[in-house]
Amino acid sequence: MSITAERKQELIKQFATTEGDTGSPEVQVAILTERIRNLSDHMNDHKKDFHSRRGLLLMVGQRRRLLDYVKKKGQDRYKTLIGALGLRR
Repeated sequence: MSITAERKQELIKQFATTEGDTGSPEVQVAILTERIRNLSDHMNDHKKDFHSRRGLLLMVGQRRRLLDYVKKKGQDRYKTLIGALGLRR
């Protein structure tokens, strides 16, 4: 369900705004999106896992708040981010 360290480093490298950037909203959204996709696959197999469902809903809410922040800071940043991650909205 969790992402590997190598995959996390790839995401950080791809979405970092500057060298060594690990905490920008773009990186956080990318990591959350990867975790959400992994957990969604888990939920398809285990439909009655309500504890994981709650965690999934919390992650989706956190990603939504981060995306709202990015949209508020820059419309072009927001559009490139959701385009790169393949998110609707």
